[in-house]
Amino acid sequence: MATQEELHQAAFKIGRANPEGRQGASMYLKRLDYSVLQQCIHCGMCLPTCPTYDETKFERNSPRGRIALMRRIADGELEVTQAFGRELYFCLGCLACETACPAGVRYSELFEHARADIERVGVLRNPVRNLVRILTLRWMFRRPLALRAVGRLLWLYQASGLEFLVRRLRLTRLLPMRLRALEPLTPRIQRQFSDRLIRSVETPENRKYRVGLLTGCVQDLAFSNVNRDTADALLANGCEVVTPRAQYCCGSIHAHNGELELAKELARRNLDAFNLDRLDAVITNAAGCGTHLKNFGHLLQDDPAFAKRAAHWSAKMRDVHEWLAEIGIRAPVASIPQRVTYHEACHLCHGQKITRQPRQVLQAIPGLELVELPESAWCCGSAGVYNITQPEMSQKLLQRKMANIATTTAQVVASANPGCSAQLQAGVREFNLGLKIAHPISLLAQAYRKS
Repeated sequence: MATQEELHQAAFKIGRANPEGRQGASMYLKRLDYSVLQQCIHCGMCLPTCPTYDETKFERNSPRGRIALMRRIADGELEVTQAFGRELYFCLGCLACETACPAGVRYSELFEHARADIERVGVLRNPVRNLVRILTLRWMFRRPLALRAVGRLLWLYQASGLEFLVRRLRLTRLLPMRLRALEPLTPRIQRQFSDRLIRSVETPENRKYRVGLLTGCVQDLAFSNVNRDTADALLANGCEVVTPRAQYCCGSIHAHNGELELAKELARRNLDAFNLDRLDAVITNAAGCGTHLKNFGHLLQDDPAFAKRAAHWSAKMRDVHEWLAEIGIRAPVASIPQRVTYHEACHLCHGQKITRQPRQVLQAIPGLELVELPESAWCCGSAGVYNITQPEMSQKLLQRKMANIATTTAQVVASANPGCSAQLQAGVREFNLGLKIAHPISLLAQAYRKS
C-alpha cells in the first residue's frame, strides 16, 4: 500500500507538470465540504476495480491518486493545471470505486467539482473544444426543440440511404481521423420521438399508482421505443403514466463535464415540469440519468426557492426496475424462450446500487434463461461521452466487454442505459456477433403484449 507521502509526491508530480499556458486556483473544490475530501483512507481497495488503473497501473490513474491530487488543490498547495485536467478527463466516472470503498468516499461529488474547476480555469480550452461544448452542452442539450431538430436531420440522413451510400463509397475516409473512428458509434435515430409515441396521460383500468415518466434526451432520440415499452410495462402494473411535454435534459452530461451551474438550471426546469404532489413516483429508465436525478436534493440544497422541492423530488425518484420490484412485478403469461445475459450499467449498479431488481424483471419473464455475464459490472467504455473524448481507452474496454459477452452464447444482451446500449450495438457490429441489445423493460413489455 502506498504511503501518504508517496501519494503526495505523485500529486506534486502531476500538479507541477508543465501547464502549457493556463493554470489557476480552485474554487469548486475549495467550496466543497472538507470532510468529503478527508474521507479517503488510502487503503487501495478501489485500485483493482478502476478500469484506468487496471490498464496503466499508474497511481495517478487511480481514484486514490486522483483524490490525493484534489485534496492538495483544495488545500491551495497546487493549482489546477492542464495535466490535472487531462487526468480527470481520463477518468471514466464509472463509480466502481464507490462500491469498493469501505470508507464511503463520495467520489462522484469530488469528480464533478474537480471538473468544474478545470472548466472554470480553462486549462483545456482550444477553439475546436470550445465550439463543440457551445453547440452541445450550452445549446443543443438545453433546448429540447433544437435537440429534436438535430435528431430529425440525423434520422433523415440514416433513413434516406445517404449514410449507407457514404459508407459504401468510403467517403468517411475524408473525415478527420478522430471523427472517422467515431462515425460507427452513431446511434440509430428513431422515426418517432416520445411525444408522438406516448400520450401526456395514459391510465390503466386497474389504476393503483400515478407516476411521472422522464423521456430523456439521447434516450428520446435513439431509444424512444424503450420509453414506449416503459409506459406499457408501468400500465400493465397498474400505474397511470403522466409524461409532461415540457421536459428537459436532466443535466447529468453537464454535471459530469464541469458545468455545474447549467446542471442546476436544468434541474430547476425539470422540477417545474412535474407536479410532485400528484405523483407517487417519478420514473427514469436510463441509468446514467437516474444517478444524477436522484441527486437533485443535494445539487439544489443551497437554493432557497428550490431546495424543498428538490428534496421531495429525490425522495420520489425511482429507476423503473426499482419501482416495479417495490410494487411487485406482475408476471407475464406468455412464454418467450430466449437466452439473455445482463450488462450492468455503471451508474445503475455503482451509482444507484441497483443490481438485484433488473434481474428480478428478467426472471419474471416466462421462458427467459438468464445467463450471468463475466465481469458484468465492468465498464463497457461508453461512460457518457468518454467514447468520444478517450476513444483508445474506450475501445479497449469495449473489446473486453464483447469478449466476455461472447462466452455466454446469449441471444440477447440486456442493458439499462442508452450510452451502454449504443456502445454495445457498435461492438456487435464491429465483432459481427449477431446479438440483439435490448433494455430489460423492453423484454418485459414484449412479454406483456404477447400475453
